[in-house]
Amino acid sequence: MSNSEPVTSPPGGGKRETARRAKTRERLLDAAYRQFCANGINGTSIEAITDDAGFSRGAFYSNFASKEELFVALTERENRTQLEALRERFADVLAPLGRASGKPGPDVIEDVLADVLAFQPAGRQWCLLNSEFRLLAMRNQQIAPQFLDSTRAFHRELAAMVDTALAEVGLRFVVDSVHLTRMLIEQFETSMEDAILAGVEDTERAARENIMLTLPQLVHSLTEVAEPGNAEPGVGDPQASAQRS
Repeated sequence: MSNSEPVTSPPGGGKRETARRAKTRERLLDAAYRQFCANGINGTSIEAITDDAGFSRGAFYSNFASKEELFVALTERENRTQLEALRERFADVLAPLGRASGKPGPDVIEDVLADVLAFQPAGRQWCLLNSEFRLLAMRNQQIAPQFLDSTRAFHRELAAMVDTALAEVGLRFVVDSVHLTRMLIEQFETSMEDAILAGVEDTERAARENIMLTLPQLVHSLTEVAEPGNAEPGVGDPQASAQRS
């Protein structure tokens, strides 16, 4: 009979290792964000990312199989971060819509939209990074499906969040909320791109001012007071929005 005893890990050792690995992964993602914004995805090497993060190539490959896998992880993280930031305050931000007598006017909607846009990430950097994401996905058919799935999931979750918040104040959209959410996001992104191309110093402000010329009136025209028990399936219905692609 052997006198040897089984080797055991120190208490909590596995948790510390998991936490350390997660921290390394986040630092690599942060470094990739900075490098991709500054140099583009194709212009950024793995060495540039690891040098920025203060790690070796080994640390990179312990977390990601390739730069493309890191790209997908970064896309998902940024979408998740935006949703979490909005979710924390969304009900409070939309509350003024419920204080109006009947359907809120464009001026009230404009104030609400300004608050929503204030929760968006750093506009110029995010616009550059998102453009890089889209270009790489269009050029690389191996990661295109993952990018598309992540983007569609973001639109569905955001639309469901909007539907729920509107329902709580007695309102609903008269068109498909997922399609409308996508259209509004694309309008903001286009305004950001125009501001960057024009060399405007405060791109976020310029983009907000541009979309506010039409967005409040557009949202007003596509919103109505919800009649209790008379919600049309798939329109203004939070559960239906969550199921649509």
